[in-house]
Amino acid sequence: MFRTALRNVFAHKARLLMTVLAVMLGVAFVSGTLVFTDSISDAYQKSSAKGFDRVDVAVRAKPRADEGDRIGRTPELTPAVLDTSARVPGAADAIGVVNGFTAIAGKDGKLIGGGFRSEGGNYWGDKDPRYPLTSGSAPHGENRIAIDAETARRAGYRVGDTVRISVDGPVLKPVISGVFTTDDGNVAAGGSLALFDTATAQKLFGKAGTYDEIDVTAASGTSQTALKAALDKALPEGLTETTTGRQLADEQAEMIASSMSGLKQGLLVFAGIALFVGTFIIANTFTMLVAQRTKELALLRAVGASRRQVTRSVLVEAFVVGAVAGVTGLAAGVGIGAGLRSLMGTLGATVPDGPLVVSPTTVAAALTVGVVVTVLAAWLPGRRAAKIPPVAAMNSVHAKATAKSLVLRNTLGALFAAAGVAVVLAATTMDGTDGQAPMGLGSVLLIIGVFVLTPLLSRPLIAAAAPVLRLFGVSGKLARQNSLRNPRRTAATASALMIGLTLITGMTVMAGSLQRSIDRMAASAVRADYVVSMANGNELSPDVARKLAATEGVTAISPLRNAPSRIDGRTEYLTGVNGRAIGGLTDLKVDDGAFTVDGTRVVVDADTAKSHGWTAGSSFTAHFEDGKGERLTVAGVYEGNQLMRGIMLDDSRLSPHLSDPADMQVLVKTAGGASGAAKDRLEKALGTNPAIKVQDKKDLSDTVAQMFTLMLNMLYGLLAMAVIVAVLGVVNTLAMSVFERSQEIGMLRAIGLDRRGVKRMVRLESLVISLFGGVLGIGLGVFFGWAAGELLSTKMPTYELVLPWARMGVFLLLAAAVGVLAALWPARRAARLNTLAAIKAE
Repeated sequence: MFRTALRNVFAHKARLLMTVLAVMLGVAFVSGTLVFTDSISDAYQKSSAKGFDRVDVAVRAKPRADEGDRIGRTPELTPAVLDTSARVPGAADAIGVVNGFTAIAGKDGKLIGGGFRSEGGNYWGDKDPRYPLTSGSAPHGENRIAIDAETARRAGYRVGDTVRISVDGPVLKPVISGVFTTDDGNVAAGGSLALFDTATAQKLFGKAGTYDEIDVTAASGTSQTALKAALDKALPEGLTETTTGRQLADEQAEMIASSMSGLKQGLLVFAGIALFVGTFIIANTFTMLVAQRTKELALLRAVGASRRQVTRSVLVEAFVVGAVAGVTGLAAGVGIGAGLRSLMGTLGATVPDGPLVVSPTTVAAALTVGVVVTVLAAWLPGRRAAKIPPVAAMNSVHAKATAKSLVLRNTLGALFAAAGVAVVLAATTMDGTDGQAPMGLGSVLLIIGVFVLTPLLSRPLIAAAAPVLRLFGVSGKLARQNSLRNPRRTAATASALMIGLTLITGMTVMAGSLQRSIDRMAASAVRADYVVSMANGNELSPDVARKLAATEGVTAISPLRNAPSRIDGRTEYLTGVNGRAIGGLTDLKVDDGAFTVDGTRVVVDADTAKSHGWTAGSSFTAHFEDGKGERLTVAGVYEGNQLMRGIMLDDSRLSPHLSDPADMQVLVKTAGGASGAAKDRLEKALGTNPAIKVQDKKDLSDTVAQMFTLMLNMLYGLLAMAVIVAVLGVVNTLAMSVFERSQEIGMLRAIGLDRRGVKRMVRLESLVISLFGGVLGIGLGVFFGWAAGELLSTKMPTYELVLPWARMGVFLLLAAAVGVLAALWPARRAARLNTLAAIKAE
């Protein structure tokens, strides 16, 4: 039986090729994802580990938790702690580290490093061992700066050039005193690093006289653990915590692996979708192969082969196919991993140098996935073939599914679909977070139910296309009949395309609806003409609001200054605003009381008010950062959203309690409304700073739209893998269908159907099957998009369902294109059949 199985594999090489390709694509995606993420993680980890070569023990302040009416404040690392660390037995030296955000503008005025990877720090003394100078000298004074060699190369800067930088808002223009090299993983990833002398760094980053970390180097012969023990004994207990350089490297490696896990999981989800779609193709292929060999298998049973041996022979074929697909998929995956890494470079993302990592886990996963998926998909056809009695098989009594099996299938499908719809509808009535798991479960049940019911659904939906098919005469009529002849095969083929289009349509509906809701939210919540913020989401210096207030044409302005407080034993964030102007800069619906922010009167969003049991007129005590408390009164309760929420109070009541005030955003209203001239004035007032965004409502909307567009384009690219697999499935089904109907096609040719008519018949059959899958996919996608939107609307009142009719039309055309392309080879093969040979075919 083993030799028979191998013989069958080699006897049907062309038919199994499509199956191998389908499995190979999925395996390649899985292994490519693992190779890519493992290689990137390894490169970042090795690059980052170099940065800890000089750190034997790091001393950090130990954060204090919020407790009672007190806000936990992290203690400061003072020069006294630095001196103590440097004098500990076994310590060679100690460096005080200061760091923060520092954006560097290129000569073209654009931000270097993308903003999120723009870092600043301190250069220690005249010769910092962490940053060897390649040219120039150490920075001294507020008007001197050193930059990393990679940033200098990319921007074309040299020692002596003036560079525009920003720490928290206003532009500074220091002179480059030196260029240095660094093993900092942030720089290796495409970021920038700017260094000031220690006093300047402390002043700019709001840490006057203190450090973020103290790095201690061990003397010769002293181990990291011994130095750590000595530091723990010498430093104030409970105020500091120490970590060895080896632990820091391990923490960094774990953090990098964790940050890559999201990308890895996302890519693996799409690989899983491609494999899931491929499963239909495999099952289809083996079902048809087994059907074609029915008499052969019956003869084997007649001469003594058991059911188990017949099933095993089919599984051996599947094992060989899966193993071949796994090996080729792994090889292709290594190429995909290398390609993705190169692609990141072409897109402007710098990745540290390092080898491609093909781990034993990746090899095992590729081979396991390839074999397991193929064997599982082939098990049911093999089992079905083994259960056919030999005499019945030889007489083809088994050819059609029994009425009992169809009734059972339709009943199960209806139960799954009904349960899925019920669970999804129930999830839409729940709170956003609570409804996520039921929504996922209901979606899976509904997709399974629709898949099981697809043979039943194929009849009315394909019959609906009959009037159009009649226009093509005999070819159209035959195409419709062939599509309905084997509804199970048609269903399995269409389902592969259905799943891909379900995901694409659902995501498109969600993205369009979210975009509309963001537009409505910005229009309804903000009356200000402009919203000013840092490009990377960091806090703005209070100087920004002062400069904007003094700008010509500005009629009203309010910072949004966030700070933690303790209220009723809970941490709540307060937002300091300009009480006199905030009412004219926002347009928030008030549910209770009045929108009045003045003195001790505050406004609170509905969710916060509900959690505390507050209404208009309620009073509460807020304890600020400095430990002082003040009695505040709720003047009004408003409907919050993603742009505006929380407790708003007059900034004159909040800022005196803050040691380092900073704003998240600044709302600005101008005399003539939003215009190009007004925006230019505001940007010039801030020094044309590339690190600061001055956005009107349209800019806010466009920013969100760009994020959604980027996300959708990435998803479309990833889901294209599933569509490619679906195309292979249609090709495979049609090719085998043509093989099965060789005799019938020969008869049609003999009675007058020309080659063009045969081609048209096969193409129309493919088109009908693909459009059937497309209609089901788009329908399910719209339903899931609506249901997810209903769930989201509990947290986003402005949510509105938007059906992208144009894109759905494109998706339907895509399904039609899949059908046309997939039919090219099978149609040509059918038309080229020799008439007499086909009639005599067994």
